[in-house]
This record gives sequence, C-alpha cells and structure tokens, in this order.
Amino acid sequence: MDNDNKFQFAFGKINYILMVAGIVVLAIGYVLLAGGGSDDPNVFNPAMFDNRRLVVSPILIVLGFIIEIVAIMYKDKNRK
Repeated sequence: MDNDNKFQFAFGKINYILMVAGIVVLAIGYVLLAGGGSDDPNVFNPAMFDNRRLVVSPILIVLGFIIEIVAIMYKDKNRK
C-alpha cells in the first residue's frame, strides 16, 4: 500500500466556511419572513405587509442561495 495518498475532502476549508455563512443568512431570512398572522380570522393585521417581510427577508434569502452557489463553485488556487 502506498502511504503517500492522503484522504482529501471534496471542498476546502473556505468552501465550508462559505456554506455555513450561507446557511446562517438563509436562516436569518426565513426567521424575518415568519410571523405577522392573526389568531382571529376576522381581524386584519397590517404587520403582514411591512418592509421586513416584503423586502428585507426575500433579499436575504436570495443572497443566502447566492452564497451557497459560490461556496460550491469556489475553487482555491492552491488546491490541486
């Protein structure tokens, strides 16, 4: 057996850091998207249409997916 062959992961350290960062951004986006409902169906709650749910959270969710794509596609220049 040849002991020179070392086990290598599919991704490098930077890829995993970017993946975790993307998951964190996605989680924050989904948390900001949640809520705004009403317990009584006869009562209108205008909090459902605020800027946090209509603008900020979708931007964070799309940004999280973009970070995940970059994390998967990124190739370190020092790696063989």
